[in-house]
Order: sequence, then structure tokens, then C-alpha cells
Amino acid sequence: MSNSKKNIITETCTLTTIKETLRLSDISAGTFVTITSRKAFKKAIKSGRILLNNKKAFTADFVKNGDVISILKDDAVSKKPEISIAIDILYEDDYLAIINKPAGVEVSGNKKYTIENALPTLLKKSTQKDALERPLPAHRLDYPTSGCLLIGKTSETLKALHLLFKDRKVDKKYLAVTIGRQVSEGKIEEPIDEKPSLSSFKVLQTIASTKYLALNLLELNPHTGRRHQLRKHMLHIGNPIFGEKTYGNIDNQGKGNGLYLQAFSIAFKHPSTQDQIFIKAPVAKKISTLFPTF
Repeated sequence: MSNSKKNIITETCTLTTIKETLRLSDISAGTFVTITSRKAFKKAIKSGRILLNNKKAFTADFVKNGDVISILKDDAVSKKPEISIAIDILYEDDYLAIINKPAGVEVSGNKKYTIENALPTLLKKSTQKDALERPLPAHRLDYPTSGCLLIGKTSETLKALHLLFKDRKVDKKYLAVTIGRQVSEGKIEEPIDEKPSLSSFKVLQTIASTKYLALNLLELNPHTGRRHQLRKHMLHIGNPIFGEKTYGNIDNQGKGNGLYLQAFSIAFKHPSTQDQIFIKAPVAKKISTLFPTF
């Protein structure tokens, strides 16, 4: 296959750790640098961006040790829109960044107005050899959730960050306002989507409420990463997050201020410098309005 502009090879890998008969689509997500999830790898195969021994690959192909896999440049990346959103940068270096995601914005997806499409204009281009054409989020925050969002700026860094999340070596703490009288602290182990799930909580402050009996300021820690985990777990114990539209009472909307949930802090070991990184976001205004002494 010719190495035209359309078929620029961005990464080549020779398989050495295959222990049994394996289909190409089942290769571990950690095998590659430029593609960091199995879902993305399958998508790349179907779009014709994967070569197996210099020939177009298919998901049903079998692979063995010694096989060479090449990944072609994704031309669609350079065609994605770039937009401008006012976002505070909490930390940035040549490898990664942490931004304060606003509530009411999708992290990624097919829409134009996403965090991912704002990153090229927001962050400085990495000077590293494996700099990504566009910085990419290393995890997700729900549309109504604000706070710390970790971004990878190089291929190796993004891969390392994904592994940190997979190995639960990223400590994320959230602030939330919940409704009703609540015990001071505890753990919730209710399965989500039939998968083991664990969250812990600690009440930081409580104020009386005529309508809700009490509003509580909580520190939440998701020990697993299930979809909408904190929102589902708080509802499960009878203390839904204020402003919850999907899993709560439709009357508990907080006068249109959205969901009272914020990714307040994030801590991890920097994959390149090995420094311990600990970053806090400013307390969201709607939370500080209710709890001004926090």
C-alpha cells in the first residue's frame, strides 16, 4: 500500500505477547499508543485504517506473534471543528492539562459544541515527538457536571492516563448537594448495570430546608467508574443530588440551576515527570451560594 498523504502510517507494532489464537479485534487496548481503547480500535479496523502485515485488516482476522500491525492517520481528526469556549485551565504542561469543565457542555460526541472541539484553541500545542494533533480528554464528566477534567496532549501520556484510570490510581473527589436528612458518612455498594460498584460519602455541612427538610454538602468518592454512578448511588440511599432530572423527583430542580455535582479535585502521579499532582477546582458558584462558609 502506498504511503500517500491519505495513507500515512502513524504507528507500527510487532506482536510479541500473543499466547493463544486471537482475533485482531480482541487485541488488548494497551497494545497501541495512538489508539487507546478496544472500541476505538474496532472502529479504526472498520474504517480501513488498520493494516495487518501491510494489507487491509478485518475484525475477523486472526493474529499471531510476529505479525505487524500498522495504524494509518485518521484524516477525519483534522476535519473536526474547532470552537472557542471560556474555560479555566487549572494546570498545564507539555504532556497534559486539567481544565475546569463548565456544566451544560458535553465532553465529546458528534455535536460541534463540545469540550473536545474547544481544546485545540484552549491549550498550547505539545512540543513532544508524539504530540497529538488535537488534545483529548482522558475520561468523561456528565453533561450537567462541572469540574476537573484531565486532558492528554501526547499519545504516550494519554495511554498512561487511561491505564491509571483502569488501575484506579486516579483519586477523584466530588462535591454534591443532596436532599433530605442523611447519615454523616458511609459507603454504597449497590451494583450498577449488574456490575460491582462502590462509592463513599461524607457530609461536610447541613442546612435546614422547609421544602426538603435538609440540604447537605457532601464529599463523594467514586471507587469504581460506572455511568452516572454517584447520581444513582445517592438516589439509592434516599438522598438524591439536588437538581437531578434523570434519577430524581422532577420537583427537586433547584430553580433551574442544574445538577449540584462538581468534580472538585483530582490527584495522580504524573506519568512523565512522576510528580504527585493534586488540583482543586474553585467551588461552583451555585454550591458556594448555598454553603458560603465552606
